[in-house]
Amino acid sequence: MARQERVILADPDRQGRANVRTTLNQADFLVIGEVEDGITALKMIRDRQPDLVLADCALPGLNGLELARIVHEDRLAPVVVMSNLFGREMLTSLREVRAAGFLEKPVDVTSLLTVVEVALAHYEEVLELEKKIMKLKDDLETRKVVERAKGLLMSAHGLTEAEAYRRIQKMSMNRRLSMRAVAEAIILAHNV
Repeated sequence: MARQERVILADPDRQGRANVRTTLNQADFLVIGEVEDGITALKMIRDRQPDLVLADCALPGLNGLELARIVHEDRLAPVVVMSNLFGREMLTSLREVRAAGFLEKPVDVTSLLTVVEVALAHYEEVLELEKKIMKLKDDLETRKVVERAKGLLMSAHGLTEAEAYRRIQKMSMNRRLSMRAVAEAIILAHNV
């Protein structure tokens, strides 16, 4: 069985939520929560960790745009904002809060499913890119530490660059530590 995407609906309009829920359920999405205000929505999002949030722009307490901003900053889920008002100001606001999409109300089936699928795909892509960036940053930091340790070994023991690298590599294998950990230990030992 394929994994069902879990959705939270935040909309003060009970009938609108029911219509969206029905459409999502028919498309094999799982609605795991429905709320009428932004503060309760944020609590529910943090508790239930949905794959997607659909939030009305006019939520009481914490509006949908502010909810989208918080959820984006905390990397909790993509948020698709819904509203019956759309214009240049709304578009600017959507960009500022990093909303994953926009649906004009009343929501039609085709738009709903299209926006939801695109938002989920883009969010997954963003998360993968962020993981790659973190790995690249870590690799770069490791390389800097190893280079510094090599330099210390070269000057302290009169080694060539290749010999210093090989020594770090050998210590790493013998002690079953990462090369970064060994390099950090060498730097620490030389700074004492």
